[in-house]
Amino acid sequence: MPGLHHLDVWIAHADELDDWSWLFARLGWNSDASWTGGATFAAGAVYITVTTTPNTANFPHDRRRPGLNHLAFTGGTSAEVDTLMAEAAAHGWRPLYAERYPHAGGAQHYAGWLENAAGFKVEIVAV
Repeated sequence: MPGLHHLDVWIAHADELDDWSWLFARLGWNSDASWTGGATFAAGAVYITVTTTPNTANFPHDRRRPGLNHLAFTGGTSAEVDTLMAEAAAHGWRPLYAERYPHAGGAQHYAGWLENAAGFKVEIVAV
């Protein structure tokens, strides 16, 4: 049975959680659980845990290394994506590819890309 069950995103510092908490709330995900340095966000049966852990290696996140490059989320209508993109900077996210927004992914693809201070990249796609 295909489908994604969950993802774990390990962050280096607990203060990075604020960026993610705003983003998930803004996208309509529910906060299922939280603890010092972490939280779980759910959308239907899928959940994403964002947390600190003593098991991380001591080097910064780099989305350009082999592994996960970015997470892509549905963001509602194009107007809703525009609103989220306008609000993002006040919540720890900076726009990527601003000179090509909203079609950096191609003429038929309406989306915005964001990066937080830790270097995590997300894509917000209009559906």
